[in-house]
Amino acid sequence: MRFGEKSALAAITFSILSVFSIQSPAQAATCDTNKTIDIAEMTWPSAAALAHIHATILEKGYGCKVAIVAGDTVPTSASMLSRGTPAVAPELWTSAIEQQWAKGEAEGKVIKLADAITDGTVEGWFIPRYMVEKHPELTNAKAVVARPDLFPDPEEKGKGRLYSCPPGWVCELSTSALYKALGMEAKWNLFSPGSGGALDASIARAFTRKAPILFYYWGPTGILGKYDTVQIDLGPTKPDVYACNTDKACKKAPGVTGYPSSPAIVGAAAWIKKDAPMVAGYLSKVGLTNAQISELLVYGDENKADAAATAKNFLKTKEAVWSKWVSADVAKKVHAAVN
Repeated sequence: MRFGEKSALAAITFSILSVFSIQSPAQAATCDTNKTIDIAEMTWPSAAALAHIHATILEKGYGCKVAIVAGDTVPTSASMLSRGTPAVAPELWTSAIEQQWAKGEAEGKVIKLADAITDGTVEGWFIPRYMVEKHPELTNAKAVVARPDLFPDPEEKGKGRLYSCPPGWVCELSTSALYKALGMEAKWNLFSPGSGGALDASIARAFTRKAPILFYYWGPTGILGKYDTVQIDLGPTKPDVYACNTDKACKKAPGVTGYPSSPAIVGAAAWIKKDAPMVAGYLSKVGLTNAQISELLVYGDENKADAAATAKNFLKTKEAVWSKWVSADVAKKVHAAVN
């Protein structure tokens, strides 16, 4: 072979290799489905922020068509099980839908892609630490229930107030059941704050004034990250009792039980893994710790930021965290989009 022919062959070979080396990263960053990936934005802050974080990465980094849709634990899981939509629930607490979800997994309708909260969730009743410092005996449910005078209802003299969950949340059922099981009806009022924001405002107001408050809450959250609280001991967790307490159809009397540490997963319709394996692969890596999520939410609380703004701040300030979920090419695109 003459030198000229060798040069021509080398040039062709280089060109072919160059094409592949240029296209491969781009192909790796191209969405592998033409379907719109609808992501459930749940009604609590951490799940709402996660929905926007993943929507941004999938849209700006991978070029997927995404839509954020309103959601909540029971209706979202029911729709996912029956219709395959929404495609993704970034923080799905499955304790209240355990049987339905397990059945859906067995039937190939839904899948768990990852633990959304890698070190577990927390639910329960809380009081400020400054209340325990004044009254060290307030460590368990029996002791707290016996002292409604320490947590007075401002609207009804002589009664205590327990702040419950907003209407429609599963925890409204569990809190109401415990309220009855602990015999609180005579001397306590179960107060519905009306919304998650109103509950947060009531808690913030109490801590600002160093006022007494007994409230249901969950974590990780900005509230538990920001305020020094003590969780009341409700006794051992009894799965059967908890299942009945959260089931409107259960005919048994409410029972006393601690809250289980609810699995909080990245739940998805099964078609995601089959039709969009790259998207499924991304979502299988996105778990965060309690501390990471609480930090994310404290920003939202202190800056009165909505879910979209809270997500953008996370993407701007925690690139060292989320960039581990994606390729360098995708990370570069997301970085450019949020900065």
